[in-house]
Amino acid sequence: MQVGKKRLFYLYCVTNRVPKLKEVENLVNNLYFISHRGVYAVVGEVKESEFNEENLKTNLANLEWIKEKANSHEKIIESVMKDTGVIPFKFGTLFSTKDNLKACLEEHAEELKENLRNLEGKEEWGVKIYCDMERLKGSVIKEETEILKIEEEISSSSPGKAYFLKKKKEELIKDAVNKRINRYTQESFEILKGLSLKTRINKLLPKEVTERKDDMILNSVFLIDKNKVVDFVNTVEGIKIRYAGQGLFFDCTGPWPPYNFSIIEKA
Repeated sequence: MQVGKKRLFYLYCVTNRVPKLKEVENLVNNLYFISHRGVYAVVGEVKESEFNEENLKTNLANLEWIKEKANSHEKIIESVMKDTGVIPFKFGTLFSTKDNLKACLEEHAEELKENLRNLEGKEEWGVKIYCDMERLKGSVIKEETEILKIEEEISSSSPGKAYFLKKKKEELIKDAVNKRINRYTQESFEILKGLSLKTRINKLLPKEVTERKDDMILNSVFLIDKNKVVDFVNTVEGIKIRYAGQGLFFDCTGPWPPYNFSIIEKA
């Protein structure tokens, strides 16, 4: 086989039932499943010329390429999870031979089956909270007694004293805004945690990633019993209404492949 023509085995996800691939088999070449020890691995064959270590690094810098491949990756996993629980694997989980892939399934067979049992009948949902900082500052200035009091002092003070009072006011506003953000996010998270089986708080994403003008103040995920999803979504809507006047915006999305609650990774 010529160099560059070799094919690698790309692992998308593992499930405990025969996966239905008809809807997505057109997204990639040679999409099929491998059955081993009671689990089914959804696999595709990809070109080494695209996915070997050196070329993958180059391609990951190509936004169009990564967008197309990542989109296919997610669509395949989301299609499979319509009918059964899945353990999703991260983008670019590759094996040089089918035997190597089977060896990985063999090594982690019991862990895979245990994870799949734990995820049965459950869904991952994400809740991100964004904040219009200027709007929140406006609420703080109008509602915080200490800030209102210092504003009165500023209006009746000499220029020198007023300068230092304004500095103090800025510090008070900053402190009050931070306290409110902490309180709002903690209260929201605790309410939703009560409807969840497992939770996780992920790193906040910058505006360059979110492409939103508002700051992200909470990036959380929840593992929900499917029977409680409606209650969960309705609860998010209730919290959203409660804090709308404070400049908070809630983004509730799902169900997602349970990346945050699957502990199996390629060995």
